[in-house]
Amino acid sequence: MKPAHIALALLTTAIWGFNFVMIRVALDSGLPPLLMAALRFVVAALPVLWLPRPTISTGRLVAIAAFLFVGQFGLLFTGMAAGMPPGLASVTQQSQAFMTGLIAAAVLRERPTPCTVAGMAVAFLGLALIATTVGGGGVTALGLGLCLSAAASWAVGNVLLRGAGETGGALALMSWMSLVPILPFFAMSLAIEGPGTIAHALTHLQWGGVAGVLYVAVAATSVGYGIWGFLMARYPATTVAPFALLVPVTGAASAALVVGESFGPMRLVGMALVLAGLGIGVLRWRRDPAPAAR
Repeated sequence: MKPAHIALALLTTAIWGFNFVMIRVALDSGLPPLLMAALRFVVAALPVLWLPRPTISTGRLVAIAAFLFVGQFGLLFTGMAAGMPPGLASVTQQSQAFMTGLIAAAVLRERPTPCTVAGMAVAFLGLALIATTVGGGGVTALGLGLCLSAAASWAVGNVLLRGAGETGGALALMSWMSLVPILPFFAMSLAIEGPGTIAHALTHLQWGGVAGVLYVAVAATSVGYGIWGFLMARYPATTVAPFALLVPVTGAASAALVVGESFGPMRLVGMALVLAGLGIGVLRWRRDPAPAAR
């Protein structure tokens, strides 16, 4: 990857890591999670008013949004409601990097290099160590299964996004795809959270809820997934997806800085392994052949 594109990938992981802090702020302000998801995509879809429709078929656009947005976040929120702590959920979500590699190898014939496989293995070990530091009980088999299904949905969305190729602009693509989840999330919110809860939340909006929705809509969705789509269109999915393994690292760092969350040496070792795994899998360690050899 070009250094500038590596920097964009790192920026995305920082945006997505801080996303967990802003979600916590919004939830603490009294905004129900499914309603927040619906409002998120309402705001993220606003640029369709001036951005042209991307050069992609309607079927593929809906399919990508169904897996990348509806499936991922619907299953994630449901899994957390069914007994999955937020910290552990953020870690299990990043198993999408390994699932993306497997699906891309089977569907797109993108064979990962030995360095990529080794890097992913090291990063996975780091994630496993981070997961052991998420304390507390309350983890249910249903919650874990739903969150892993959310990661699988993200992985399928990655592969569909990669297969779409150039679509005429990542921001336009993300904005138009954001139209797809609006009705499903409002319907789920109405069915699960109830009309009374929705009405109370909308009539008693606090600054934390507004700030959280704006952040997850503009920064995490439009900017973050826009950059993600830009990179997916230019590099193999097995090269881009492992960067998401940094999200628990940036999430923990932002939580420590903003809300004072503390973590011990085990999580620090896990973060170091994630960074090492990315270095092994993404950076080019071999020099280009000499001109004479070419």
